[in-house]
Order: sequence, then C-alpha cells, then structure tokens
Amino acid sequence: MSDTFLIVGLGNPGREYRETRHNVGFMLLDRLAVKLDARFSRLQSRALVATALADGHKVILAKPQTFMNLSGQSVQGLVRFYKLPLPSLLVVHDDIDLPLGSIRIRPDGGSAGQKGVASIIERLGMDKFARLRLGIGRPPGQMEAADYVLQEFSDAEMTVVSETLNRAVEAVLTFVAAGLERAMNLYNGVSDNK
Repeated sequence: MSDTFLIVGLGNPGREYRETRHNVGFMLLDRLAVKLDARFSRLQSRALVATALADGHKVILAKPQTFMNLSGQSVQGLVRFYKLPLPSLLVVHDDIDLPLGSIRIRPDGGSAGQKGVASIIERLGMDKFARLRLGIGRPPGQMEAADYVLQEFSDAEMTVVSETLNRAVEAVLTFVAAGLERAMNLYNGVSDNK
C-alpha cells in the first residue's frame, strides 16, 4: 500500500450542476477539503485537485472537470502521474440503486450503469479499484434516470444528504487510516437518519 491516496469524487463541473444528485461525489470532496483544511487550488489532468495530510498519509482530492461520462481521462492521468497502486484509489459517486442516506463501500465491481465509473474502468482497463457509493434513490414514476440525476435535492432530502456526507467523510478517513475492510465494516449500510 502506498503512503499516498487518491480520492476522486465524480460530478459535473459548473454552477448549474452544483447541488444535483449526480454531484454528491463533488459534495463529499468539498466536505473532505474543509475537514482536512485543503483547497482546490490547481488543475491537473483535467481535474481540480487539492492535497492534504490525513493520519500521516498524503491525500490527493480530485474533482474531474471533464463531465461525468469522461471521468476516466482525469483518473487515468492522476494514477499515472502519482504512480499509484490501485488499492490507493477510492472513487466516490452517486448510486440510484441505493436508497437516499445509504453508503456502500466496495473493493471492485462493474459500473452498474454509472457512466463516470464506466469511463474509469475503460481507461484503467480494469475494475479493481474501491468505490464509495452514495445512495440517491430511484427516480419517481416514469422519470428517466438521466433526468433524475440532474435534478437538485429537495430541502428535506438535503438534510439527509448532509448527514450522509458527514458519515462518508469519516468513512474516507477510515479508508486512509485503517484500510478498505475496516471502512466497509464500519460504514456500509443505511444511515441512522432516514
């Protein structure tokens, strides 16, 4: 395991997407940056990047600016630049198959239709990297998933999202300090606040 960790939050750049369901990965990285007293001050490999220390480890926070479907371009560039082994990579993204308020950490797997994850798998040539999935719930009625993920959260939903993001920050810090398995044991499942 490396002393450097790359935490990638998926989302879409631009003010109009800031509080949409698809951008919970960016929201989490913004919270992590505040917690670690880091600033997204540079552009590297087409991603906004911040560097911090957590539990004696260097942590690189990255928000790809390529739009969701091309996230793999940024991730591939950063992994190569920092010469990171894939166990040091954690990708944070939204998941419509999980209920709002839930967190699921996995060591690997397919994209489950998440186009940012699919792009990363394609560019890295494998799916053996950890991901932290943040539940956003299923679209109501006949709404298309593509429309649903670009909607903003309601005020009531944002309360749940905020509590979930606080737990997810701790999950990421546990991943860095104690490893993937410990983070999975402690944080997989639905939050207490539904």
